[in-house]
Amino acid sequence: MSDQIETVTQTPAEVVRGLYDALSKGDVPGVLAKLDPEVIVDEPKQLPYGGVHRGREVFVQSILGAMMGYADVAITDAEVYEGPAGVIGTLTGTLPAHTTGEQYPLTMVEIHQVEDDTVRKIDVYIKNPHDLAAFYARADAGTR
Repeated sequence: MSDQIETVTQTPAEVVRGLYDALSKGDVPGVLAKLDPEVIVDEPKQLPYGGVHRGREVFVQSILGAMMGYADVAITDAEVYEGPAGVIGTLTGTLPAHTTGEQYPLTMVEIHQVEDDTVRKIDVYIKNPHDLAAFYARADAGTR
């Protein structure tokens, strides 16, 4: 009988799928479990939470907190592709504004660097970041 403990390693794509699954359920502890403690997230500068953020607690406060302060996040589809440059994820869904009920259609592409079963870096790309920023401004002002 062996006393060795078997460790299960996930593929980078499985790690990102787990992150997206937790995000779609609103499972913040599940999201945190998939992020490296020093994760770097680079969001488009046009957004209220745009710029480079370091650390998973900063991610939750500065990005998720800001997004969810304006709107709910309803993910309708997530696809993950693994390649030599990292893991590419696409997210589609809607952002229903808390104040106005406006439904903003969201499409994001993210490039993930995964090491040791956690996401170390996320580069976020949004097709129309200026439109998303305008949505957040309307939601903040309570107008459509």
